[in-house]
Amino acid sequence: MLAVSRASFLKPSSSKVLLLLAATSAIALSSCGGKPQAYGPQGPSPVGVEIMHVEATSLTTELNGRTTSFLVSDVRPQINGIIKTRLFTEGSLVNAGQALYQIDPAPYQAALSQAQGTLANAQAALTTAKLKGDRYKELVTINAVSKQSNDDAQAALQQAQATVQSAQAAVDAAKINLGYTTITAPIAGRIGKSSFTPGALVTAGQTSALATIQETDKIYVDINRSVADVLAMKQAIQSGQVGAADTADVTLILDNGTTYPVKGQLQFSDVTVDEGTGTVDLRAIFPNPDGTLLPGMYVRAELATAMASNGILVPQAAVQRDPKGNASVYVATDDGKATLEPIQLGQSIGEKWLVLSGLKAGDKVIVSGLQKIAPGAPVKATVVDASESGESGAAAQ
Repeated sequence: MLAVSRASFLKPSSSKVLLLLAATSAIALSSCGGKPQAYGPQGPSPVGVEIMHVEATSLTTELNGRTTSFLVSDVRPQINGIIKTRLFTEGSLVNAGQALYQIDPAPYQAALSQAQGTLANAQAALTTAKLKGDRYKELVTINAVSKQSNDDAQAALQQAQATVQSAQAAVDAAKINLGYTTITAPIAGRIGKSSFTPGALVTAGQTSALATIQETDKIYVDINRSVADVLAMKQAIQSGQVGAADTADVTLILDNGTTYPVKGQLQFSDVTVDEGTGTVDLRAIFPNPDGTLLPGMYVRAELATAMASNGILVPQAAVQRDPKGNASVYVATDDGKATLEPIQLGQSIGEKWLVLSGLKAGDKVIVSGLQKIAPGAPVKATVVDASESGESGAAAQ
């Protein structure tokens, strides 16, 4: 019997195992005062908030544009002739009035000499006519010559004077044409490649330019803006939501994403809408002392369009959207609750949205811990934006 009892003890039945577990649970309960441990409701969810405040906010828009030269001049001949010499280095800087090409001057020098000879002949004839006219003018007073003879002498004098004037004009024209044999730079700037070489025949009024000079110390940026955006901004200004922009500064963003270090100035806005694109043209001017900006570059221009004097900016990450796209944010109330407030948004400014309505200064917008809350849930708010609120780390119950 003893052996059997010991075997039964070493291999307890299933009922004995259950009894042993029940005894162990009873002992555990007795050590806790005889009652099972209860778990209460969770406490307020910790969230980070930013305290909203009103500030003057410049509203900007980013538009595509293209750079153009401040001054452009196509160098063309004003006379016919053969190019003898090119007097500049392609791609170099040239000064206004600097000689660029030399056209063969021989034909024009000969024309000048001929005109000067004609002038000398006319001046000699004028001298004779003047002496005769003066003499006849005196003789007619004593009836030594007829009035008809005096009239003919005076007319011949006037004709001689006109001939001299015409010959002088021919000399002046010949000098001008001779001067045109040296083609000079009409403006200062950087000259491009030469389209004609020595020995080429050029003609006055030809369509092909010999070379092109561009002044790039200053440069224009031509911008296109949608007329719909222009109308929307005008309506917002008229409704009082925003005010007119107080600056004409333009910031330029280059094609590689870097910002041009010098701000430009908006020069004008066109009053005509392009029928093909539905845009209006804007033009800004930028200093370009180092030649960073080259004509024809594609750039993006950021310019101020309006000023929100009572603007409130909310982080984009804090904004919720419903299935219809309506925007809202969670706000921590003074009694420690999270409430979902609908808001109307304006344009994005950096990583924030401009709030047109729905928030006021002092509202505590929840910006972190959003996944843990629901409307009406208790929250423990802590200010997380030290730069704006000045209360970083302070509890905002």
